[in-house]
Amino acid sequence: MATPKYVHRFARLPEVFDVLAARPNGMSLTDLAAQLDVRPEELHTDLLAFYAADVSPVLLGLSRPATVEFFGPGGEVDPAEAEMVRLVDDRPAEELGVERVDAGELALVYTAAVALADTEPENADLAAAIAVLTDAVFGEEPPEQEAVPSHRPVEALRTAIAGHQRVRIEYSREWRDGVIDRVIEPHHLFRTRRGWEVDSGPADDQGRLRTYLVANIRHYDVLDETFIDPPRLADMMAAARATTRVRVQIPHAARWAADFHSEQVAVVAEDELSTTLDLDLLPPIRERLGLLLLAAGTEARVLDPPSLIAAGPELAARLLEHHRH
Repeated sequence: MATPKYVHRFARLPEVFDVLAARPNGMSLTDLAAQLDVRPEELHTDLLAFYAADVSPVLLGLSRPATVEFFGPGGEVDPAEAEMVRLVDDRPAEELGVERVDAGELALVYTAAVALADTEPENADLAAAIAVLTDAVFGEEPPEQEAVPSHRPVEALRTAIAGHQRVRIEYSREWRDGVIDRVIEPHHLFRTRRGWEVDSGPADDQGRLRTYLVANIRHYDVLDETFIDPPRLADMMAAARATTRVRVQIPHAARWAADFHSEQVAVVAEDELSTTLDLDLLPPIRERLGLLLLAAGTEARVLDPPSLIAAGPELAARLLEHHRH
């Protein structure tokens, strides 16, 4: 599964802020970029994303511990033309055009905003905010997608669920390679941190419902065919959403990965370098945990259960083998 470009671009921002935190008087973007081994223009674009993404912390429930200020040799300048940057903690956020947002929080903000747009397709203000954020994050026009706009499957699936109608989908599989065509019997829509998901029949060989990510539905067609709910649908839906508790230790900067891939996160312990978390994960546990560990970096590890300790290396090996061919 390809990691979205914005995740790669913003995943390095905690390191940027760590460097700036040690330089209270700020530093030139050129020197900062050289220290981080990135192009100055790209780093400037990433930092400007905070300036462009005017997101209400009250609306999103986020905390912003510091602000970012662009300036030049003579003082404050247009951020697009700034030569230097610094972190500022003691000035009111209202006086500054840029606020610090943790990289993981920003990724979750982006995902949440897109998911919200699914249910509010006519919200022009929300669409404009997403457009600004997308432009700032990608630094270019995103590639055109053949898939239908994501809110349309949500609306169609809601209609199909209400009418007990089957839906034919073309679906890009999340945990395996390839695209499949399948007729599903949608039972319930959920909105998670990862976007919309739909639990559907027919059940698999073990009597379990299948879960599909709405964002991975490339095409769909609501059929005239209807279906009858299975007798134990409530139990099947509860089983489809049953989680497994996994304890991990990850660097603080990778907390976003735990929030993104988990249904619930509980802090067990913390020190200066890492945090120990209890995560409630949905199936497929091994694959989902593997993605989390790869995103969290080489310092991340599973503490319990022992049977999942190798989940990260196993997924890395499979991905490496896949990309060799």
